[in-house]
Formats: sequence, structure tokens, C-alpha cells
Amino acid sequence: MKKVLKIILFTILTPVVLVALYLFSAWGLSRIAVAAEPSTNNNIPMYILTNGVHTDLVVPVRNAQIDWSKSVLFENTIGRDTTARWIAFGWGDKGFYLETPTWADLKFSTAFKAATGLSTAAIHATYYHQLREGKDCIRTSIDSARYARLIAYIQQSFRRDGNDQIIHIVTNANYGRTDAFYEAKGSYSLFHTCNTWANNGLKACGQRACLWTPFDKGIFYQYRQ
Repeated sequence: MKKVLKIILFTILTPVVLVALYLFSAWGLSRIAVAAEPSTNNNIPMYILTNGVHTDLVVPVRNAQIDWSKSVLFENTIGRDTTARWIAFGWGDKGFYLETPTWADLKFSTAFKAATGLSTAAIHATYYHQLREGKDCIRTSIDSARYARLIAYIQQSFRRDGNDQIIHIVTNANYGRTDAFYEAKGSYSLFHTCNTWANNGLKACGQRACLWTPFDKGIFYQYRQ
């Protein structure tokens, strides 16, 4: 009987301990800052945007270095509005993006695949006319050399076809009239989430970031200091 009770107790406590360890690590490592590289000519504006769960990196649609609309086509959105000034990029689990419009629609299979890295990824690109700074939207700036590194990071996150073109996902799961989905490299997991991708993007271009974070709160903590 004692042996059975020990097995039951172990079975119950093990996942509790693992979850607690994960959350403690996420909190602790997100409080350790990766400092921004020094720069004297941060003349390119960009935003860090969250919907409360998921972080996007927002950059100008076009400048002297790149015109994103030439590859992330306006015509892939429902509205096809070519007057947008900003484009937001977010990376995440393809199942969550396309099959889970609300938490009520979440399937166990989708959550399991996402948590264990068994599913594929997608990039969600959203066009904006303007953004407003607030608790969910931080404006910052970057110089041209570091922006080139961010461009490379985002471009390398897309999967491409045989003609080296990014792959548009044709779907009715768009969030609105200004967004579209694209095939992406990598796979989502508990240790590499949408927010980890955004945080790594900030690191890649020499901006302030967390040592590691699976949550948006870690990134925004660093920019509120």
C-alpha cells in the first residue's frame, strides 16, 4: 500500500515540480538583461507590440534598405490596402495560428504538438497604418547596420519554395483585413515560443532583450526599466 501511495504521490508531484521549475526559470532568466549595443545614429523607428500573449516586431513597410511589400505582398491580405506604413512580424505555431481563433477552440492535439515541438511554424504578417505607444506597444529605434541584421533574421525565418519565394498560406483564418500567414522554419515548443523568437530577433539586431523568455512579459519588463 505504501508503495502504491508513493507512486501516486510521485506521479502527482512530478508535473507540479516541473511546471514550477519552468515558470521560475522563465521569470528569473527574463529579468537578466542583454544590453543593447551602443549606437549614435538610431534613425530607423520600430515597435515592439503585444496582444497580451504574443509579441510582434514592427518595422517600416519600406525604406532605403528594403521594401517588404515586394515579398510579403499586399495582395495576400483581404483588404489589399497598399497605403500601410508599418508591417508587424510574428512567428508561432501553425496549428495555433490557423486552427485556434479563440482559446475555446484549442484542441489537445494542437496544444500537445506545440508544447513538444512536433508541429510546424508559421509567420503572421500584419500591415498597419499607424501604431500608438502604450502598455502593449513600445516605440524604439535602430541604426541601418543593425536593421540589416534584423532584416536578415526575419527573412531567414521564412520557408521558401524552389524559386526562393516565401510561401503564402492560403487560409480563411486571417485575423482581419490586413494580415496574412506564411510558412516558417523551425518548430514551436515550451522552450522556443513566439516570444522567444521575438526576443532572439532583438538580440540579433543588438537591441535590449532578455537572456531568455517564453513570455511577452519578459520583453516588456526589460523595456520598462
